[in-house]
Amino acid sequence: MRLLRTVSTVILSALAVSAVADDYPNKAIRLIMPYPIGGSIDIAGRMVAQRLADNLGQAVVVDNRTGAGGIVGTETGARAAPDGYTVLMGGTGTLALSPSLQKNLPYDPNKDFTPVTLLVTIPYVVVVQPSFKAANIRELIALAKAKPNEINYGSGGSGSAPHLAAELFKTMADVRITHVPYKGSTPAITDTMSGQVQLTFTGIPSVMTQMKAGRLRPIGVTSLKRTAALPEVPTIAESGVPGYEVNPWFGVLLPARTPQPLVSRLNAEILKVLQLPATRERFAAEGFEAAGNTPAQFAAYIKAEQIKWGKVIKDAGIKAD
Repeated sequence: MRLLRTVSTVILSALAVSAVADDYPNKAIRLIMPYPIGGSIDIAGRMVAQRLADNLGQAVVVDNRTGAGGIVGTETGARAAPDGYTVLMGGTGTLALSPSLQKNLPYDPNKDFTPVTLLVTIPYVVVVQPSFKAANIRELIALAKAKPNEINYGSGGSGSAPHLAAELFKTMADVRITHVPYKGSTPAITDTMSGQVQLTFTGIPSVMTQMKAGRLRPIGVTSLKRTAALPEVPTIAESGVPGYEVNPWFGVLLPARTPQPLVSRLNAEILKVLQLPATRERFAAEGFEAAGNTPAQFAAYIKAEQIKWGKVIKDAGIKAD
């Protein structure tokens, strides 16, 4: 009799979850964005949110919860109810870098979330002031070897993704260039244009206008293959640093213990959005590259990125600001 009750309970629970999935969504979904309004990933997230809302027949409301380099919003997502109505945008910084940089992270990136799908990658571009002597990555490496520590590069802060991208470049290219941390990427870009620092690694969308106007000159991209946004700019990997790859990424997650049918439904709907030609074309124009994978693949990708960047952080002795 006890076994029968147990079996009955399991069956009823499964039916209840299935019924919830069939009815999902029946109200607005909140997309927690731990990044500022108007930034690269905020733009991409809002594009996906609008198309996802059209497909689901329910609003997808973007809620920007910024602070502490994305930690505030990410913790909010971790503490949300696992009912499929709160989803989170997570990325390289909050899920792969912070575990090695922060001693008391208020969430566990591997235990507090259920990955849904990798959404986009946003390769960095290395930009220099137009009068800078190095016209490409090979010349930059030669110049850096000839003048160790005399070339300065700016970043949005110690422990930021652009900082780590440059540190990986230094290691793989065997050069010594000096880091100048700023409080945000905007002042680093401004000082690169003025020549206060010689170069910076940054997201393509954030400097597209300056590159088109000739105020900054791109000399390399960090993806393994050339990006559609800058097809004429060689990759660092093809410019004398084989194997170099940095692809900052963002993806969608749900709180841990969200029922699997809801995870699968949301994954399927987001993949539909990413496969739309209009989405891919708009992403390419903005410097994004559409991704999309299974929840299991995304979970494995996050762990691989944690290992990769954990080693870079340890070897360089980097600490967050």
